[in-house]
Amino acid sequence: MKIFLAFQQSENVYPIPAYDFWQRYIKNGITEAGYEWTECPGADWALGLVAQPQNAHAKWKQTTWEKTIASLKKKPVDIFLSYLYPAQVDESAIKEIQKMGIPCVNFFCDNVREFTKAPSEFKTFNLNWVPEHKAVRFYRSAGYKYIQLPMPVWIPPGDRIIVKEQYHQITFLGSKDIQRQILLEDIIKLEPDLQLAIYGSGWNQTARQLNPAADNYTLFDSLLHQFAFIKRHGIKAYTNKIKSRKYSYGTSPALLTKYKGGHQFEAYKILTAASAITVGINRYPSYHFPLYQPDTYSRLRDIEAPMFGACYLTEWTEGIEDLYEIGHEIEVYRNAAEFIEKAKELIAEPAKRKTLKVNGQKRALNDHNITSSLNKIITSLNI
Repeated sequence: MKIFLAFQQSENVYPIPAYDFWQRYIKNGITEAGYEWTECPGADWALGLVAQPQNAHAKWKQTTWEKTIASLKKKPVDIFLSYLYPAQVDESAIKEIQKMGIPCVNFFCDNVREFTKAPSEFKTFNLNWVPEHKAVRFYRSAGYKYIQLPMPVWIPPGDRIIVKEQYHQITFLGSKDIQRQILLEDIIKLEPDLQLAIYGSGWNQTARQLNPAADNYTLFDSLLHQFAFIKRHGIKAYTNKIKSRKYSYGTSPALLTKYKGGHQFEAYKILTAASAITVGINRYPSYHFPLYQPDTYSRLRDIEAPMFGACYLTEWTEGIEDLYEIGHEIEVYRNAAEFIEKAKELIAEPAKRKTLKVNGQKRALNDHNITSSLNKIITSLNI
């Protein structure tokens, strides 16, 4: 089985949210499954996510898909597997690939965060790989073919062990955003002495960072921007955006005492695996929801942290019970008070922490691995 990848690969580094780990995960996962992957030499898929003039994006799109079609004609494959945003999709190119007898599958991991319905560009795919429980209704309502499968996470065999606990703390690893900040600030207000340790970028900002307006940014420009926002997101989202301006974005002195600095990937792995408790936060910033009533969905860390052998405490969200047995494989919380209650319970019970580490890792590695997902995709495609 040979799988062609268009999975945000790039040899360059761009100022966009992290993307390079996806190709590492999927390539290694395909190899471990006993299949073969191939790609188009010189295709810079991540460039299609970079903000650029419309004509430059159109040129990227045309050039990249032409290279891809030419590559597939020279070396036929069994499946075209992509991770593409709507603006990266060329429906005519997908149809041409399908005419070669190659089914096309697209993975997308931020449906809930990015969309309120399945994008029309995704209707062309033979199958849409949907990881979020809440997003299934988008694809079902649209009538698109989909399969719900976990986030594609792969960790090296050498990391699939339970390591000795080195950090007797409650560890959160992740960059600062408004929803993470609100939750953690609430937790510290309720329990200032909690053994919380925060790693990641942005947390040491003590005042709101505002980008100064450009010299030529006029009132008319501002009105155009606001109109475009309302047209895209609706008046309710605009109202929530205005209300959110009242929130102070600076990290409080109390929370700042819990900040331990940034981290590299090797440190991330050991902190995840060797902390007494590793934390997941599944809420996310969105103007579609009130600031203090955020939406949630299961994130990549809900798969990755248990795979590393973490004692994992994550925020409850719809569908999390389909992934794990709560209380036996992972623990969950719904608000700041419940977070404190569950964290204190786990800190006081080493035996339960060990149970969650062992059972959570076993479940994630056995049931949520890329091999299992690929085999289910192949079965669904009848190939």
